[in-house]
Amino acid sequence: MSGSTFNTFFKITTWGESHGKALGVVIDGCPAGLPLSVEDIQVYLDRRKPGQSRLSTPRKEDDAVEILSGTFEGRTTGTPISLLVRNTSQRSGDYSEIASYYRPGHADYTFDRKYGFRDYRGGGRSSGRETIGRVAAGAVAAKLLKELGIGILTYTKAIGPVTADMGAFQKEAIASTPTCMPDYGASRKAEEYLAACMENRDSAGGVIECRINGVPAGLGEPVFEKLDANLAKAVMSIGAVKAFEIGDGCLVSTANGSANNDCFTAAADGTITKKTNHAGGILGGISDGSEIVLRAYVKPTPSIFTEQETVNTAGENIRIQIKGRHDPIIVPRAVVVVEAMAALTLADAMIANMSSRVSYLKDFYSRGQ
Repeated sequence: MSGSTFNTFFKITTWGESHGKALGVVIDGCPAGLPLSVEDIQVYLDRRKPGQSRLSTPRKEDDAVEILSGTFEGRTTGTPISLLVRNTSQRSGDYSEIASYYRPGHADYTFDRKYGFRDYRGGGRSSGRETIGRVAAGAVAAKLLKELGIGILTYTKAIGPVTADMGAFQKEAIASTPTCMPDYGASRKAEEYLAACMENRDSAGGVIECRINGVPAGLGEPVFEKLDANLAKAVMSIGAVKAFEIGDGCLVSTANGSANNDCFTAAADGTITKKTNHAGGILGGISDGSEIVLRAYVKPTPSIFTEQETVNTAGENIRIQIKGRHDPIIVPRAVVVVEAMAALTLADAMIANMSSRVSYLKDFYSRGQ
């Protein structure tokens, strides 16, 4: 299987399955000298681990990370960083009957068509647990970005019909509500909506918004390596994400140019900024120095307890009722996954941009001479 490696300079390769012995990631290209501890990574993994509320799967996992290589005396060495998280609560028996049929909304059928074989225990590599490696690597990328003055804030914008009111935005609500919404009132309404979904043995989807500050102008390339295109690929590579937006997103199709254009203005010191940010911080595939705003649209959890129609491996029409431990909604646990993928993309772009001007190279190599 190819396709488990992401990025060019800050490169990661994830590995492991939902019900295997462990999952993890190898990071190749992290600069030497970055302060890094288990705690730096664990705080991110704790945001995505299961069993933290009635809105997530009851599967209990500590998701405790181990740093196997790439650090010495609390700092990165510049060599590959290998991170491991052991599975401790596998119940593969919950999935034994899945081997004989294809679950609606899952990758069972497509895996069989591609490989002629699949790991039916929770989906194997197509399971949401694969994101452990992404989040662990994203924590390292976020630590590097913080050193460069870049911060990322990610939260649930909407769940089903309930949308957070940005006028009631409270940052602390993101970490203290089970929905990861920044609006306490909207979170309560979303929880009521999800309770009804669970009562009906159904699931829900939602929207995740990510805001990135401190990104300098000039990141990204103008053709095939556009920053927004790379962010889109990063976020769309998350299994449950079905749509992606930058800035005003789909709304630009209904706007006029006079309203959609972001007018520039110059301060007395010569600093150039934009009066508005409909573009979401990226113009022509290159960051413009303003806040980058992106959104991920997440589908409802496909594993639902309602009876459904499908086909078995013998090609017969059957009806099934899925068993096991499943999230009624993916969105709250996916918030940190979106954040991790954004951090990984930006870390790679920052390193790539060092070679975009001769003056950058001269400045770097003239130091200390």
